[in-house]
Amino acid sequence: MARTKDPAVRSLLLDRAAQMLRTRQPVTLRTLVAGTGVSTMAVYTYFGGMDGLWKALRQEGFTRLAAQLAAVKMSADPVRDLAALGAAYLANALESPDLYRVMFDAGFDLEDTGAADETLHRLVRAIERAKANGRFRDEVNPLDLATQSWAIGHGLASLVATGPLPQQALAHGVPMLTALFTSAGDEPNRCGRSVERGWGWKAPARSGSREGESGPRAPHAGPPT
Repeated sequence: MARTKDPAVRSLLLDRAAQMLRTRQPVTLRTLVAGTGVSTMAVYTYFGGMDGLWKALRQEGFTRLAAQLAAVKMSADPVRDLAALGAAYLANALESPDLYRVMFDAGFDLEDTGAADETLHRLVRAIERAKANGRFRDEVNPLDLATQSWAIGHGLASLVATGPLPQQALAHGVPMLTALFTSAGDEPNRCGRSVERGWGWKAPARSGSREGESGPRAPHAGPPT
């Protein structure tokens, strides 16, 4: 009788492999399982070997991103929702910075390219809603605008989650997204309010803030109350 697979073991091995890559440790069967309490056979049981592990590792990054995006509750304001999806993208990068590095490394194949593409198409659908609601011009290409939005989020995530900037830099997403969506036809003041509601990441107060209150606020999965 086959032994039931434990998803926790699979996640453990994926997280450890990502962490080892980040710290430039050699990843072999033995080093991967060292100190985890599982045997080398687990790599074959869950991934079919090291090649399967690399594919699963990159795919896991997109799987977690998709779950983060799916948790964003849509509202009546599609521009707010676009900003909220961007905030969820950043939250995913900050929660799993090791996997975030790997998921965009084209040196590893993906197990399911369609599932990875779906994370971008979620933005495309939000932009189509904005066009239908008259927020963006009819000639705006949803895929192009989604790609540009992704580029802003990816740039900030890379510089904060895996790079040199502090989390306060995430507040720059508000003016950047506002400028992008305004160029697509949205009214500037209305756009700015929508983006602020959805983005969530705020710069610390410059004066009068108490200790522990100076960091950015994490984005909510749903619309703010």
